[in-house]
Amino acid sequence: MKKFLVLLAILSLGLMAWADEKEDDIDRLDASTKVLNEIMTTPDKGIPNEVLDGAKCIAVVPHLIKGGFVFGAKHGRGVATCRTSDGKWSAPSFFTVTGGSWGAQIGVEGVDLVMMIMNDKGMQQLLNSKFQIGGDASAAAGPVGRHASAGTDWKLNTEILTYSRARGAFAGISLEGAAITQDSNAIEAMYGKALTPRAILTGTVPPPTAAQQFLATVRDAKTMAAK
Repeated sequence: MKKFLVLLAILSLGLMAWADEKEDDIDRLDASTKVLNEIMTTPDKGIPNEVLDGAKCIAVVPHLIKGGFVFGAKHGRGVATCRTSDGKWSAPSFFTVTGGSWGAQIGVEGVDLVMMIMNDKGMQQLLNSKFQIGGDASAAAGPVGRHASAGTDWKLNTEILTYSRARGAFAGISLEGAAITQDSNAIEAMYGKALTPRAILTGTVPPPTAAQQFLATVRDAKTMAAK
């Protein structure tokens, strides 16, 4: 009987942790939706229509933490969706971004991060469990405005265009050396079982109800930018 009660207590704690993680997932989706809404309703300072049209995947990290003295670190938890073979946006996959930088810096700052994955090579990296920006996939600060300038080289060989927003200002950001890793706990909490980013982002898994508003915002991004 004692062993049974101990087992029951362990299971209860596990279910509570799972429920808390799912609530965190929903909060992350809601925060990402808010970030996209706020960015795309200021089109003159947002992501150009040409970038939105060409993106294979969109990844959002609300409130990425940057900080340090001389040695700087970055950490955040994000959500991503990709275009599937039928042209729809996939169910969301959850990931973490961690990385460091070296330079003259001080203090801590929270920024919203948006990554636009622009070609098949970049998308294939996102489908993996882990990859490094700058090593496995190239990245560059993305152009800002209603339209991308024809004189920029954003269409060339860059897999990922990166953007950040801090204190209302929106601009490109460098994420060289940052690692993108699947958030296994978040994925299992949202979908009720262990899944790979590949299974989720290629459309094998139906989107959960909690993701509907986020996906609707992704679908309507260009429409919002045109207003």
